[in-house]
Amino acid sequence: MEITAMGSYRPEITVDLVSETIVTVNLKFDIKDTLKQNDWRLDITPNFRPNFHWAPHLTPTDQHIIAQHVFRAPALIVSGEGKQLVVMPNLDLLKNGTPVKWYMDMDAPKNKLTLGLSDNKVDEHVLFKRKNGNIYLPQKLEFSFTIMVSDNPDEINNPWRKPLAYFWKNWGAPLYESGMPLSTDLELFVKHTYDWAFNSWKDVVWQEFELNGKKVGAPVFIVNATQSPNYPDKIDEREFRSIWNQVWFSSLRSASGLYRYASRTKNTNLKEKARMGKELALSFPQKKGFFKGLIATEMEEVVIDGKNYNRSKGWETHYFGNSNRNPYTGDPKLAPYHIIDMSWTAYLMLTWFDELEKDERLLNYASTYADALLNTQDMEGFFPGWISTDSLEPMQHLNRSPETSMSVTFLLKLFELTKNTKYLDSGLKAMQAVMKNIVPTGRWEDFETYWSCSRYGSNNLVNKKVERNNMYKQNNFSMYWTAEALFNCYKATRNKEYIQYGQRTLDEMLMTQATWQPPYMYVSTLGGFGVMNADGEWNDSRQSLFSELILKYGKELGNKEYMQRGIAALKASFVMMYCPENPKTKEQWEQKWDFFDKEDYGFMMENYGHGGTTNSNGIGIGDFTIYDWGNGAAAEAYNRILDHLGDEILLSN
Repeated sequence: MEITAMGSYRPEITVDLVSETIVTVNLKFDIKDTLKQNDWRLDITPNFRPNFHWAPHLTPTDQHIIAQHVFRAPALIVSGEGKQLVVMPNLDLLKNGTPVKWYMDMDAPKNKLTLGLSDNKVDEHVLFKRKNGNIYLPQKLEFSFTIMVSDNPDEINNPWRKPLAYFWKNWGAPLYESGMPLSTDLELFVKHTYDWAFNSWKDVVWQEFELNGKKVGAPVFIVNATQSPNYPDKIDEREFRSIWNQVWFSSLRSASGLYRYASRTKNTNLKEKARMGKELALSFPQKKGFFKGLIATEMEEVVIDGKNYNRSKGWETHYFGNSNRNPYTGDPKLAPYHIIDMSWTAYLMLTWFDELEKDERLLNYASTYADALLNTQDMEGFFPGWISTDSLEPMQHLNRSPETSMSVTFLLKLFELTKNTKYLDSGLKAMQAVMKNIVPTGRWEDFETYWSCSRYGSNNLVNKKVERNNMYKQNNFSMYWTAEALFNCYKATRNKEYIQYGQRTLDEMLMTQATWQPPYMYVSTLGGFGVMNADGEWNDSRQSLFSELILKYGKELGNKEYMQRGIAALKASFVMMYCPENPKTKEQWEQKWDFFDKEDYGFMMENYGHGGTTNSNGIGIGDFTIYDWGNGAAAEAYNRILDHLGDEILLSN
């Protein structure tokens, strides 16, 4: 270890032996005078040459750092030559607040792991760079970190399991057992969701119209704060008015949750609305089995009192399109078919058929798509990323990616329902391709990794590692699809290799789950998820999807930590909701939007701190709700888990 000076001050160093393989290093500086120092750092050089590196965020240059803003389960992990080294900042010091910000860094070519103190600024969307201006007042400054070592092959093969258990035992479990992130009955949040969507905000949220003589409907893709009944000015729609059946924003997924709730509460009005969501999905025309991912209206700009406002021309101008989160075009009319969007929607159709209503149209629609999907599989087993809407031939991006894993889950579900082994064989072949080519190297690249809000690397990093970190740009959505597919392969075959790969993948995903409550986050964070190693979100809506999978692994493996993490993820799915049951979050919303009132209970942003900064005055709070990637998605997860696992799961963990 090499420790830089803190001005003229040298630290007092003590080392606490936690176990034979874990030590905690403590440094104390007795600063007598006001000190200006932009950067202080401690470099650790492993006594071996690692070939595996992992860090929670990318630092592509010497100016970049891993800011404490993304310390969810903060660790630097390297392994090679039969050895593993893990370095973790001490959350006991961080949770009480620190006089200056902490950071980490990892330089793979130089074999350096770094911990340090520096202010930071956001670079791109979202990386962090050092920022000058640190000032240390006279004080006894403490800094501490834990080192974990291993030469156990199992621990090296799954490098995240031991750090995850350490974080959860020391910080996550005590917070969870104290009632974090929520101690309120989740049923109340579900009620807020549906009251908001179908009562107080129904005029802007609920969309109902006719297609081919059938009444269809669903909540709109997105609404913003200007559409509140309490907003004092004129409405300005944030994006084109639309309804999506895409792997993020899935109206069919939300409709299935509404159906479950309506059945449980015997609410015929809500069940009718849920069925309209099903009818909408079935109304999307198929082209040789393939189908588009959204329906939208034409838009126009209207000028009122000299100001421009974005408005819909109405559903009579509707068209079908595909997600504009892709590498080819921002126009949904021109966007290509996205295989994963179709596989997800078709899987939801099968689940509806299996668990809610024996509507043969769902099975037939999904089966028609499945037969088209099989024809796109390459020799190794991968399914393509996008295919042309004209030629139906694969495009050039993500044709050997973990997006394939979603199609595995779909095909295994179809095999379960039809017993046709061609679907099982195709799914297992695809799973082997992902196990061989994706899991060992951490190549978690999907559409969101490069073609959503975080565009860093989209022009030069696809299929390439960031050299300085020896890591790919990674997104945990890919980890989820793969961990789920591996679990389903295990269930279908009882081959233990699948669940071993699955647990390894699940644990990599769990490194993006918050295991503590940072003092610089002004909402509850335990159990919530980030997104990728180049973005800033906390409490992202994907946790509502992840929750049941974590619980399934917990039940299968008899792992209490997973059970608690799964319930924490489900509870975190409601933390961002504006309502009295979330007093800290409610205060942040009202700091941002002072006109919010009881009619807005249920409004919920998809995440927190997305831009890489937060403060107590509402910075980190957004301005919109995506029902299918927010409150409606969280409600669906709760209703699904209740149906699958029962309320004893929610009460016993």
